[in-house]
Amino acid sequence: MESKVAAPQPFVRAPAAGSTLNVLGVTHIYKATAAETGGSFSLWEAVFPPGKGAPPHTHGREDEAFYVLSGELVIELGDKPASHRLRGWLSSLVRAAGAMMSATSVMSRPVCLSSARPGCGLDQMFSELDEATARGMPDFATLTAICARYGVAIEPGQASKKVPDQDQKRT
Repeated sequence: MESKVAAPQPFVRAPAAGSTLNVLGVTHIYKATAAETGGSFSLWEAVFPPGKGAPPHTHGREDEAFYVLSGELVIELGDKPASHRLRGWLSSLVRAAGAMMSATSVMSRPVCLSSARPGCGLDQMFSELDEATARGMPDFATLTAICARYGVAIEPGQASKKVPDQDQKRT
């Protein structure tokens, strides 16, 4: 993935096209990278296998938004103990702590948007995580070091494995 950010130029990407990364077992298919948008945003489709997801973490630079196309994600937001089952839209503001994982027995497929303050670096962070994952699942120290370079703090421990009951809040 290109790391240099230049002035944005119009482009068209076919539905199945885009660079692909393996980020800790979750596939990212990039529709627009920071390099292609002048550092304004990156947009990707993620493919979460059942039970896979992002550990608890906090962004220091980006806002994120997700729209779940299929499946369902369990989202933990901030320091609240409750999880939410997400089908549809979620907007998560900068510096909001959170974690997520697939909550179904099939793949969950959200579209993810990351907008930047002051510069978009998540796709580059994910590229480094892809390289680390290619060598085997990275240990906690490697994971936290890569993420810290991009203003993302990984919390100790793992994302909750408990999937909320069907009658709990759906966002």
